Amino acid sequence: MNKLIALTTVAMLAATANAGQKCNGSAIISSKPCQQQTHVAYITTVQPVVGHPATKADIVDTAVAAGSFKTLVAAVQAAGLVDTLKGAGPFTVFAPTDEAFAKLPKGTVESLLKPENKAKLQAILTYHVVAGKVSAADVVKLTGAKTVQGQQIDIKVADGKVMVDGANVAKTDIETSNGVIHVIDSVILPADKDIVDTAVGAGSFNTLVAAVKAAGLVDTLKGEGPFTVFAPTDEAFAKLPEGTVSNLLKPENKDQLVAILTYHVVAGKVLASDVVKISSAKTVNGKSAAVKVSDAGVMIDGANVVATDIETSNGVIHVIDSVILP
Repeated sequence: MNKLIALTTVAMLAATANAGQKCNGSAIISSKPCQQQTHVAYITTVQPVVGHPATKADIVDTAVAAGSFKTLVAAVQAAGLVDTLKGAGPFTVFAPTDEAFAKLPKGTVESLLKPENKAKLQAILTYHVVAGKVSAADVVKLTGAKTVQGQQIDIKVADGKVMVDGANVAKTDIETSNGVIHVIDSVILPADKDIVDTAVGAGSFNTLVAAVKAAGLVDTLKGEGPFTVFAPTDEAFAKLPEGTVSNLLKPENKDQLVAILTYHVVAGKVLASDVVKISSAKTVNGKSAAVKVSDAGVMIDGANVVATDIETSNGVIHVIDSVILP
């Protein structure tokens, strides 16, 4: 306290010594010495003594001040997410630079900023946000992270570099008052195809897609969900006894086909990180499939899980190498 009084006294004496100098409105922020400048300089010196460090800006204000996130800030404003990202949080934002947005096809940004595309823009932006504060030291320990949008981003660490989906992390740990920003060099996009369209596009689930159509389950698996599908490949169906598939596809066997297909579906979104924690999963069929985790990998009933976490707009697909039967 005595030190504070002493410093304040010095400030007052210095101000008196400069009383003859005149300051205009801009002199306070200029390099010219004047009464107001001297006083402000000493007050700044006193602040650390009384324990009031400078307050950090929030995520939005930090992005604005940086000057390299103009497109991102404009998108956040158009999406109506300013108040959210200025909220208590904390949030972790993987922030694309202006150059990252410039990589998108011509006209993409302008289209997304239109009011009629607000929902799509919100989905893209929230796909860049993870709830909680995840520092770089934590990110490198992860293989994925669930975003505020609901889908999971993939995280890959190799040769000292970190990638989030297809984007390189260029700078990390920009601290803000309500979270942290990591800078990325590309815009990352959430999956926009549903389970059925994703399976069709993959090209390795032709038999499964044909079975879903024959069972009348297309509309269900294109619905809101979310669903978790353990999807057998064409090779998996080929393991069944000869004639089994063609027989199941007959109209008179529709109920049996529905029972088999729904045994491959779990209600809700169960990511690989969740699957390895359970010993069984209740299927839409009503029966439970056994889950076994070992050093060799994960098995669902007698099928090996060969690929995981294929994100879709209404759930997730895990690929299995055999058809499982209820």
